[in-house]
Order: sequence, then C-alpha cells, then structure tokens
Amino acid sequence: FPLLSEQLAMLSNAIVLNPTTQKERGMCGIVGLFLKDSALEPRLGSMLTDMLITMTDRGPDSAGIAIYGTEDPATSKLTVQSDTPDQAFASLDADLSAELGSKVHMRHKDTHAVLHIPRGHLTAARTALAAINPDIRVMSSGDTVEIYKEVGLPKDVADRFDLRSMSGTHGIGHTRMATESMVTTMGAHPFNTGPDQCLVHNGSLSNHNRLRRKRQREGNHIETENDKIGRAHV
Repeated sequence: FPLLSEQLAMLSNAIVLNPTTQKERGMCGIVGLFLKDSALEPRLGSMLTDMLITMTDRGPDSAGIAIYGTEDPATSKLTVQSDTPDQAFASLDADLSAELGSKVHMRHKDTHAVLHIPRGHLTAARTALAAINPDIRVMSSGDTVEIYKEVGLPKDVADRFDLRSMSGTHGIGHTRMATESMVTTMGAHPFNTGPDQCLVHNGSLSNHNRLRRKRQREGNHIETENDKIGRAHV
C-alpha cells in the first residue's frame, strides 16, 4: 500500500504487518504497524491513520483501530463506547470509583472513553459498569490496548478520535465493507478477544450463526451480530 514519502523512508525502522493492496477489491482492508525504533512511537497514530485512509475503497462502511501504548504498572484500561456519551459519561468515573472503592480516571474521546482502573480490578469494574449503565459497551480491556471504532469513512473516524495524536509501540486497523452483518459500531473491527488481544478479519464466515449458538451454549456472552465474532471465540 502507498505511504507518504517520509514514512516510506522510515520502513527500515518499522515492520509492516499483513498489508493488503488496492489491486484486490471487494474485501475489507487491514493495516498494521510494529515499531522497532522507540523514537517513532509518538508518530504511531499519524502513520496508522494515513495507512487506514489508504484502505478507504476497501472498507467505506466503518473503521477502527487498536493502539498499544505505554503500560502503567498501577492501572489497567477499559475502553468503552456509548451512543449518548455526554449523558453516559457525565459521572461514570465517579460512579465507578464509588463502586470499586478506588479512584478511577477517565479520558473522554467523542463516543468513547478510556477508564483507568486500579490494577487487579478489571473484572470488578466490568461487573460494576454493567450495573451502572448496561447500555455502555466495552470496546477493549487490558493493560496497554485501546480500541476505537465507529461507523463512517476511515478519515472521518480517525478525525473523530484524533487518532493522529496517539502514540504507542504498535497498532492494527481495519476498514470494513459489510457482507454478512449490519453496519454498526459493534459490527466494526477490531474485536477485543482477551486482555490486550484483538482480532481483525478479511472476508466472511459462512457458519457464524452455528458458531455463535455453540459459544452461547458454552456460556459466552456475545455483544455483536458480526460474523467474525465466531472466529473471536474459537
């Protein structure tokens, strides 16, 4: 995929993961970047944004990005989303702090917010979050990962979350052309598959409904109708 000339010169200091080319049509776009030079970490978001926008014709329906930043030994992170963020996030940090008995800090970005949870309290925080407001959706959890995704063109999604300003060690992005399921925030990629883990997928799964029912019988809670969620629970 084409990069800005300045970024092209940096490739000796970076590894590009799983690029897709514009010559292939009809499927989603995936981009990834793992930095070998720590001096480039403040520019990770900017480089990934340009790569994501290049994949617009591969996925104009929605876009998302997972950024892996610096680990704080004292806290873990929950990235959450709401369709009514001003209302949902108004006192969320205070409400969670009260439930956990420990201070929770929050960074609000458009429809998403990153909650910095005292280390060791992630499970309790997710339980408390469901009780405080069950309409708030968890995008990611872990010590370093933050996932941002929404419906819209990749450039518009990147601008909404100011992805260019983000720093980190590595990241992966996805532009979606919907095939098997609806165009929704929860249908966008990446998917959080475990602490500090994420999944993006190019193509479609024909047996996703059967996989979904099997995982639900096994006790898994599934929050999206996207066909890739069956892959996430394999």
